[in-house]
Amino acid sequence: MPKVALLNQSGSNVGEIELNDSVFGIEPNSSVLFEAVIMQRASQRQGSHKVKNRSEVAGGGRKPWRQKGTGRARQGSIRSPQWRGGGTVFGPTPRSYAYKLPKKVRRLAIKSALSSKVQDSNIVVIEDLALEAVKTKEMVSILKGLSVDTKALIVTADVNETVALSARNIPGVIVLEATALNVLDVLNHEKLIITKAAVEKVEEVLA
Repeated sequence: MPKVALLNQSGSNVGEIELNDSVFGIEPNSSVLFEAVIMQRASQRQGSHKVKNRSEVAGGGRKPWRQKGTGRARQGSIRSPQWRGGGTVFGPTPRSYAYKLPKKVRRLAIKSALSSKVQDSNIVVIEDLALEAVKTKEMVSILKGLSVDTKALIVTADVNETVALSARNIPGVIVLEATALNVLDVLNHEKLIITKAAVEKVEEVLA
Protein backbone atom coordinates (compact mmCIF):
# COMPACT_ATOMS: atom_id res chain seq x y z
CA MET A 1 0.00 0.00 0.00
CA PRO A 2 1.32 3.49 -0.84
CA LYS A 3 2.36 5.62 2.11
CA VAL A 4 2.48 9.41 2.10
CA ALA A 5 3.42 11.97 4.72
CA LEU A 6 0.65 13.26 6.95
CA LEU A 7 0.93 17.01 7.51
CA ASN A 8 -0.83 19.39 9.85
CA GLN A 9 -2.42 22.64 8.73
CA SER A 10 0.82 24.58 9.10
CA GLY A 11 2.76 22.12 6.93
CA SER A 12 4.63 20.21 9.65
CA ASN A 13 5.04 16.45 9.30
CA VAL A 14 3.04 14.60 11.96
CA GLY A 15 3.44 11.06 10.68
CA GLU A 16 2.48 8.84 7.77
CA ILE A 17 -0.80 7.66 6.31
CA GLU A 18 -1.28 4.39 4.47
CA LEU A 19 -3.52 4.74 1.42
CA ASN A 20 -5.76 1.99 0.10
CA ASP A 21 -3.97 0.16 -2.69
CA SER A 22 -7.16 -0.45 -4.71
CA VAL A 23 -7.95 3.28 -4.81
CA PHE A 24 -4.63 5.14 -4.72
CA GLY A 25 -2.24 2.43 -5.94
CA ILE A 26 -3.55 1.11 -9.24
CA GLU A 27 -1.90 1.49 -12.65
CA PRO A 28 -3.62 4.53 -14.23
CA ASN A 29 -5.66 3.68 -17.32
CA SER A 30 -5.07 6.54 -19.76
CA SER A 31 -7.81 5.56 -22.22
CA VAL A 32 -10.44 5.44 -19.47
CA LEU A 33 -9.23 8.81 -18.15
CA PHE A 34 -9.60 10.24 -21.65
CA GLU A 35 -13.17 8.91 -21.96
CA ALA A 36 -14.11 10.31 -18.55
CA VAL A 37 -12.75 13.78 -19.36
CA ILE A 38 -14.57 13.85 -22.72
CA MET A 39 -17.81 12.82 -20.99
CA GLN A 40 -17.50 15.56 -18.35
CA ARG A 41 -16.64 18.25 -20.86
CA ALA A 42 -19.55 17.19 -23.09
CA SER A 43 -21.92 17.39 -20.12
CA GLN A 44 -20.76 20.95 -19.43
CA ARG A 45 -21.73 22.18 -22.90
CA GLN A 46 -24.75 24.49 -22.89
CA GLY A 47 -26.19 23.18 -26.13
CA SER A 48 -28.17 26.40 -26.55
CA HIS A 49 -27.18 26.93 -30.21
CA LYS A 50 -30.11 27.72 -32.49
CA VAL A 51 -30.81 28.68 -36.10
CA LYS A 52 -34.12 29.58 -37.72
CA ASN A 53 -35.63 27.25 -40.30
CA ARG A 54 -37.95 28.43 -43.08
CA SER A 55 -41.01 28.31 -40.81
CA GLU A 56 -39.41 30.66 -38.28
CA VAL A 57 -37.94 33.34 -40.56
CA ALA A 58 -40.08 36.48 -40.80
CA GLY A 59 -41.80 37.33 -44.10
CA GLY A 60 -42.28 35.32 -47.26
CA GLY A 61 -45.97 34.58 -46.87
CA ARG A 62 -46.79 35.38 -50.50
CA LYS A 63 -45.66 33.44 -53.53
CA PRO A 64 -43.03 35.71 -55.17
CA TRP A 65 -44.35 35.19 -58.72
CA ARG A 66 -46.84 33.01 -60.51
CA GLN A 67 -46.03 29.36 -61.10
CA LYS A 68 -45.79 29.42 -64.90
CA GLY A 69 -45.07 31.74 -67.76
CA THR A 70 -42.35 33.96 -66.32
CA GLY A 71 -39.36 31.99 -67.60
CA ARG A 72 -37.99 31.80 -64.09
CA ALA A 73 -37.76 28.83 -61.79
CA ARG A 74 -40.86 28.18 -59.71
CA GLN A 75 -40.69 29.57 -56.19
CA GLY A 76 -43.07 29.26 -53.27
CA SER A 77 -41.52 31.66 -50.73
CA ILE A 78 -38.70 34.16 -50.52
CA ARG A 79 -37.80 32.56 -47.17
CA SER A 80 -36.84 29.21 -48.70
CA PRO A 81 -33.26 28.14 -47.88
CA GLN A 82 -31.91 29.05 -51.33
CA TRP A 83 -32.91 32.70 -50.90
CA ARG A 84 -30.78 35.33 -49.21
CA GLY A 85 -32.25 35.80 -45.74
CA GLY A 86 -34.05 32.50 -45.97
CA GLY A 87 -34.20 29.71 -43.42
CA THR A 88 -31.29 27.40 -42.62
CA VAL A 89 -31.43 23.71 -43.50
CA PHE A 90 -30.22 21.13 -40.96
CA GLY A 91 -28.75 23.81 -38.68
CA PRO A 92 -28.07 23.27 -34.97
CA THR A 93 -31.00 23.29 -32.54
CA PRO A 94 -30.97 23.20 -28.72
CA ARG A 95 -29.87 19.82 -27.40
CA SER A 96 -28.07 18.18 -24.51
CA TYR A 97 -24.64 16.72 -25.16
CA ALA A 98 -24.61 14.84 -21.84
CA TYR A 99 -24.12 11.10 -21.76
CA LYS A 100 -23.00 8.57 -19.19
CA LEU A 101 -20.23 6.00 -19.04
CA PRO A 102 -20.81 2.67 -17.27
CA LYS A 103 -20.45 2.89 -13.48
CA LYS A 104 -17.41 0.57 -13.39
CA VAL A 105 -15.66 2.71 -16.01
CA ARG A 106 -16.33 5.90 -14.03
CA ARG A 107 -15.00 4.29 -10.85
CA LEU A 108 -11.86 3.10 -12.66
CA ALA A 109 -11.36 6.61 -14.06
CA ILE A 110 -11.42 8.36 -10.66
CA LYS A 111 -9.16 5.68 -9.18
CA SER A 112 -6.72 6.17 -12.08
CA ALA A 113 -6.76 9.94 -11.55
CA LEU A 114 -6.07 9.61 -7.81
CA SER A 115 -3.36 6.98 -8.37
CA SER A 116 -1.61 9.22 -10.91
CA LYS A 117 -1.41 11.98 -8.28
CA VAL A 118 0.23 9.56 -5.83
CA GLN A 119 2.68 8.30 -8.46
CA ASP A 120 3.67 11.86 -9.37
CA SER A 121 3.99 12.87 -5.67
CA ASN A 122 1.34 15.54 -6.22
CA ILE A 123 -0.91 14.56 -3.33
CA VAL A 124 -0.82 16.33 0.04
CA VAL A 125 -2.69 14.72 2.93
CA ILE A 126 -3.41 16.94 5.92
CA GLU A 127 -4.80 16.03 9.35
CA ASP A 128 -7.57 18.59 9.23
CA LEU A 129 -8.45 21.88 7.59
CA ALA A 130 -10.39 24.36 9.71
CA LEU A 131 -10.59 28.14 9.73
CA GLU A 132 -12.26 30.22 12.43
CA ALA A 133 -13.44 32.87 9.95
CA VAL A 134 -13.45 33.54 6.22
CA LYS A 135 -9.93 34.84 5.58
CA THR A 136 -8.31 34.58 2.15
CA LYS A 137 -5.01 35.71 3.66
CA GLU A 138 -5.08 32.79 6.10
CA MET A 139 -5.77 30.29 3.31
CA VAL A 140 -2.87 31.72 1.29
CA SER A 141 -0.67 31.24 4.36
CA ILE A 142 -1.79 27.60 4.71
CA LEU A 143 -0.99 26.89 1.05
CA LYS A 144 2.40 28.51 1.47
CA GLY A 145 3.09 26.32 4.51
CA LEU A 146 2.19 23.25 2.46
CA SER A 147 4.61 24.41 -0.30
CA VAL A 148 1.76 24.68 -2.81
CA ASP A 149 2.26 27.50 -5.30
CA THR A 150 0.38 26.10 -8.28
CA LYS A 151 -3.16 25.10 -9.25
CA ALA A 152 -4.59 23.10 -6.37
CA LEU A 153 -7.71 21.09 -5.63
CA ILE A 154 -8.66 21.03 -1.95
CA VAL A 155 -10.89 18.12 -0.90
CA THR A 156 -12.70 18.12 2.44
CA ALA A 157 -14.82 15.34 3.95
CA ASP A 158 -17.98 17.48 4.06
CA VAL A 159 -19.12 20.87 2.85
CA ASN A 160 -16.92 23.49 4.52
CA GLU A 161 -18.23 26.96 3.69
CA THR A 162 -15.49 28.78 5.59
CA VAL A 163 -12.72 27.02 3.69
CA ALA A 164 -14.54 27.34 0.34
CA LEU A 165 -15.15 31.08 0.76
CA SER A 166 -11.56 31.65 1.94
CA ALA A 167 -10.18 29.96 -1.17
CA ARG A 168 -12.54 31.21 -3.86
CA ASN A 169 -10.54 34.38 -4.63
CA ILE A 170 -7.24 32.52 -4.98
CA PRO A 171 -6.55 31.91 -8.70
CA GLY A 172 -6.32 28.23 -9.62
CA VAL A 173 -7.61 26.94 -6.27
CA ILE A 174 -11.00 25.27 -5.81
CA VAL A 175 -12.58 23.40 -2.88
CA LEU A 176 -14.73 20.28 -3.21
CA GLU A 177 -16.30 17.88 -0.74
CA ALA A 178 -15.32 14.21 -1.04
CA THR A 179 -18.61 13.17 -2.66
CA ALA A 180 -18.12 15.75 -5.45
CA LEU A 181 -14.64 14.50 -6.38
CA ASN A 182 -14.35 14.07 -10.15
CA VAL A 183 -11.78 13.17 -12.79
CA LEU A 184 -11.72 16.51 -14.63
CA ASP A 185 -10.96 18.59 -11.53
CA VAL A 186 -8.34 16.13 -10.26
CA LEU A 187 -6.47 16.17 -13.58
CA ASN A 188 -6.94 19.91 -14.12
CA HIS A 189 -5.11 20.81 -10.90
CA GLU A 190 -1.48 19.96 -10.36
CA LYS A 191 -1.73 19.45 -6.58
CA LEU A 192 -4.38 17.48 -4.73
CA ILE A 193 -4.75 18.59 -1.10
CA ILE A 194 -7.01 16.22 0.78
CA THR A 195 -7.88 15.88 4.46
CA LYS A 196 -7.46 12.60 6.33
CA ALA A 197 -11.23 12.35 6.84
CA ALA A 198 -11.80 12.90 3.12
CA VAL A 199 -9.33 10.12 2.29
CA GLU A 200 -11.30 7.73 4.50
CA LYS A 201 -14.56 8.79 2.88
CA VAL A 202 -13.19 8.32 -0.65
CA GLU A 203 -11.78 4.91 0.23
CA GLU A 204 -15.07 3.88 1.79
CA VAL A 205 -16.90 4.62 -1.48
CA LEU A 206 -14.33 3.40 -4.02
CA ALA A 207 -12.55 0.49 -2.30
